Amino acid sequence: MVVLSKPNTEQYSCIRNSKPTTTFLSSIPLIDLSKPDAKSLIVKACEEFGFFKVVNHGVPMEAISKLESEATKFFSLPLSEKEKAGPPNPFGYGNKHIGPNGDVGWVEYLLLTTNQDYNSLQLSSVSEKAQENFRQALKDYILAVRKMACEILDLMAEGLNIQPRNVFSKLVTDKQSDSVFRLNHYPPCPELAMNGSSENRIGFGEHTDPQIISLLRSNNTCGLQISLRDGSWISVPPDQTSFFINVGDSLQVLTNGRFKSVKHRVLANGFKSRLSMIYFGGPPLNHKIAPLPSLILKGKESLYNEFTWFEYKKSAYGSRLADNRLGHFERIAAS
Repeated sequence: MVVLSKPNTEQYSCIRNSKPTTTFLSSIPLIDLSKPDAKSLIVKACEEFGFFKVVNHGVPMEAISKLESEATKFFSLPLSEKEKAGPPNPFGYGNKHIGPNGDVGWVEYLLLTTNQDYNSLQLSSVSEKAQENFRQALKDYILAVRKMACEILDLMAEGLNIQPRNVFSKLVTDKQSDSVFRLNHYPPCPELAMNGSSENRIGFGEHTDPQIISLLRSNNTCGLQISLRDGSWISVPPDQTSFFINVGDSLQVLTNGRFKSVKHRVLANGFKSRLSMIYFGGPPLNHKIAPLPSLILKGKESLYNEFTWFEYKKSAYGSRLADNRLGHFERIAAS
């Protein structure tokens, strides 16, 4: 862990008098993946919000509960032991510091790659059997969630009437896919519990996800907020039976801006721990990302210059969380 150079009160961002728009809470797009209209509802949700939740997702509750249990055990370990968790940087355990550019949140996390190294997780003070239980829980969960991600991406392609049907999902299933998996733990914040003020401490600052698609599952603790098109923030009620889906920056580019990546953040809680598990579906590093020709409307032009995922990833992780990372790749309209 990086030692804080300033008092905690100077390190954490806070929001004063945050008043979410409650009228939106009941209208978060809810999509049943087993229904015939799922593909059209997904397209509408991606265009209007860049965010929706799904039911009948096919991920076994046993796999969810098992990984949550293993993650809870891990985050309950002494800090000195958690810091030893591998694989090595940039993966492994992190505390408070989010990336290398000064972003700080009330969060600790475990970041893992999903293509070949996630089963190499090492926990030095834990028995080999306990480590294997954690690895197996990760494997089972990631396989199930990746399957759901591919189903959703295929439904997107169908809803957009583009071929082939796996135009998006093949990037996630590629053996070289640069997908990652993240476990975030937001412990209770004692200061918030004590002072009872209307101030909200940032757990994870506002940002969009760089990848194609993100699939989020959290425990029954509030904190997630998304930004609407008018810039207002609304709180998302926790839901232990559903998954929340985010459009990522790469999918916004592939659809030439028709789908919008959603800006979101997490607020700390004064009394309850929040545990979230996020699968980020990403393309291979050398894959070229540009708007699909079939999605560039007649008379319109591409809104983005072509780039590889490696180029975008390098640019994204060299920026602050709240930066507009797509701005570097937008085409400048002719005057």
